[in-house]
Order: sequence, then C-alpha cells, then structure tokens
Amino acid sequence: MPSSFFRLRPLFLAVACLAATGAAQADYLWLSRDGDAATARLGELDRKPQPAAAVSAPRAFLADGKDLPLTVEPDRVVIPATAGADLRAVASRAAEEGGKATLTQYQARWGRAETKAVNDLELVPTEPGGNTFKLVWKGNTVPATQVNVDTAEGWRRVLRPAKDGTVTLGTPFPGLYVLEVTARVNGAVTIDGKKYDEVRHTATLSFDVPAKGTGQ
Repeated sequence: MPSSFFRLRPLFLAVACLAATGAAQADYLWLSRDGDAATARLGELDRKPQPAAAVSAPRAFLADGKDLPLTVEPDRVVIPATAGADLRAVASRAAEEGGKATLTQYQARWGRAETKAVNDLELVPTEPGGNTFKLVWKGNTVPATQVNVDTAEGWRRVLRPAKDGTVTLGTPFPGLYVLEVTARVNGAVTIDGKKYDEVRHTATLSFDVPAKGTGQ
C-alpha cells in the first residue's frame, strides 16, 4: 500500500515545506490501550513489532506537555496510569539509506477526545469523538492528500480528502483503528548539529471503537 503524504503551502518563508516522497509505506509508531496503561509499538499493526531499541529518545506525554513515566521492553514501550486522557508519544530513528543520512520523526497519538494538536504533525478530530479529521503541521491546518487506515480486524482503507482538506472515516465494526500519514521536509536539515539529507515525519492517530452497548 502506498504511503500517505500531504503538501504544505508555505505559510512563512522560514518554515520548511513538506512534500510527498513516493516511497512505499514505512513503519510507524502507534499506541494502544489496555486498561489504564498504554503501549507504543514500532512497525505496522498487522506485523510483528520491531525492537523498541530501533528508535531513540522515546517520550510519552499528555496534552499539557507533562511527561509520563515509561518502561522500555524488547518489543514495546509501556506507559502506565493514563486513564481517561488523550496521549502522545514520540521517538526518532537515524539511519543511512542509499548513502543519505535520514532522520525519521515518529509522532503518535491515542484518543480523539481533544480537538487541538500537540505534536508537530498530528491528525485531529474536528469534534470530540468524531470521525472527520484534519491534519495539523506546527499549529497550522494543511490539506491531507491521503491517509492510510489499518485496523485490528485486518480491514484497510485509503482516505482521500474532501474539498476542505479533511478526511472522514467510517467505523463499521468495533476494535482498534490506526490512521497514518507520512511526509518529508524538502531539502537538507541540520538538527542538534547533525546534518540530515532527508527528514521524514510519520504521524498516527489510534483509537478503539467499542462494541455496541459497551460504551467508549
């Protein structure tokens, strides 16, 4: 399945543009819940997770920026005591690909109660608990050209935007849904003194749809 990307019209000259890369779908960081605890995994929903050590600087936090404790296990990162709140997690991975220094910035969100973005790149519901989403890049709404959807039931979709740039997802059955979008920064970028030939941003939004009669 092809990757999902969006184009960002320059809002300020100082802001780097994001553009499609045309590459195959990449791994993503995604969140799931088990009671009060949450788990972050790297890979794709229907495949064996990659080792948690494949990424660096994992961090979990709430909308107010408050960091949450986490435990790094071989194939996941566990975040305890997050009941009732939308949750974010981020991590990064640097690699040499085709002779180029590449940095991937993973940005994951769990929950669709909040209508404000926190991560640099984030899919945000237009209303609490809604099925229509907008894409936000550093506080500015940008049109999503394509969003991939994976589910725990193996059901997959590719969402195309409406005229206003939003995407709408039907949720015909209960279970876990993961929405994913990926983009890259045009041109080389220097971060913390290191130059990267390519910087990618991969964002996910995941949530559970309860069975009828069980509540959210």
